[in-house]
Amino acid sequence: MGTTGSTTRRRRWAALLGATALAVTAGGALAAPAGAVSTESQNVDFATHCIPPAIAGIPPIDGTTTAVVSVDNATPKVGDTVTVTYKVVTPAASNPTAINLPADIMTPTGKVTLGGAQTGSITVAGPKKNDPVAGNAPFPSFSMTGTFTVTAPGAITLSPGDYNIHTSYILELDTPCTVTNPPAPVSDTVTATDGSQTNTRALTLGTASGKPGDSVTVTGSHFTPGATVTLAGRSGATQTADTATATADAQGAFSGTLAVNDKTTTGVVAYEGASWSDDKGAGPAAYVVVDDTPVPGNAQKLTTTVKAGTLSMSQAGDAVQLSAVDFGQGGASNGALRTVTVKDFRGGPAGWSLTGKVTDFTGPGAKIDAGRLSWSPACGTKAGSPSTCQAGSSGTVGSSGATLASTPNGGLTGGEFTVDAGLSLDVPAFTPPGSYAGVLTLTLT
Repeated sequence: MGTTGSTTRRRRWAALLGATALAVTAGGALAAPAGAVSTESQNVDFATHCIPPAIAGIPPIDGTTTAVVSVDNATPKVGDTVTVTYKVVTPAASNPTAINLPADIMTPTGKVTLGGAQTGSITVAGPKKNDPVAGNAPFPSFSMTGTFTVTAPGAITLSPGDYNIHTSYILELDTPCTVTNPPAPVSDTVTATDGSQTNTRALTLGTASGKPGDSVTVTGSHFTPGATVTLAGRSGATQTADTATATADAQGAFSGTLAVNDKTTTGVVAYEGASWSDDKGAGPAAYVVVDDTPVPGNAQKLTTTVKAGTLSMSQAGDAVQLSAVDFGQGGASNGALRTVTVKDFRGGPAGWSLTGKVTDFTGPGAKIDAGRLSWSPACGTKAGSPSTCQAGSSGTVGSSGATLASTPNGGLTGGEFTVDAGLSLDVPAFTPPGSYAGVLTLTLT
């Protein structure tokens, strides 16, 4: 009876504390998804080393954790507090025995790693709450939350870190799990801004069109109290000769009128200072001059419309096979980005920017850091295009990202462009043999 009781308790502990036996996954080939891709949080896999309590009689477990990190505010200002949620999607293998485990015995804690514009770690914790786990059934996922205060502007990356499963079942025991090759892949990114430099100035127009010489009412808010505000017509990115002034009241609001004579006017702006600036201006608000010039006798007035299109991108494929390297030697694993075609048919003053960022390359129990991927961009412009494409700088891509190509703002922009890049992944000499895969995300703005 004593031997049977001891065996039963050992099996029960094995079932309870084996919650860190993790499923191993394999990666595919390097891929660049077609079109602009959202920067929302994503599930990531990372190698994990877990140590069950000695009483469980289970050796250390090396496996793969699947997790996701998300935030309640992806565009905070410096000084804001951001709430972070760390969800372990796959914390464990299935219950290895037929013994049912009770509810509410697991209390998780962990860390989230910050990178980029702000470094450090966030402590997160979850409630003592879990559903019962039937015999041989999968262990449940769990979530932990914490907060951090934004201290610097820029892109801040968040990666899942070490975590611990505290169990309260007969005894109080811990099962710590650590990231084998820290940091884990980036799961989410927030873009912080300097709150003191945010421009909240705004304007509205009494009407969106008028005849040559008509006056339009311009109303503004959030300007500097008492400031002289210039009202001006715009033709694309160029200011016209039509201007007026108004004075902001004690609340930073104003109302004024602007006589619009220039028939090429496309919008109206308002700004403080001697000339337009993005920091102290608002607009442009769209405005159209309706040409009512009389048609002379025995004549016909002909009109047509040029419709504005969209900014879009496409690519020649979504998979890139880089060249192989030898174990023990490592070195450059080279390839070429699938050609990206950008079409800018908006016909306005705005240019565009094509950026990319890459995840870590994961493989058989190891990873190759995203910072080891570099590119050499090239960009071509189709003849007749108003804009000229500018290739980004050669260098590291990494998880924080880099510019692949762009066009500047101007009076009239647009055209068709082809973007290419040579790719090179610097593989460490003794990286374990196998297939490694990362995802290169391209974003057009």
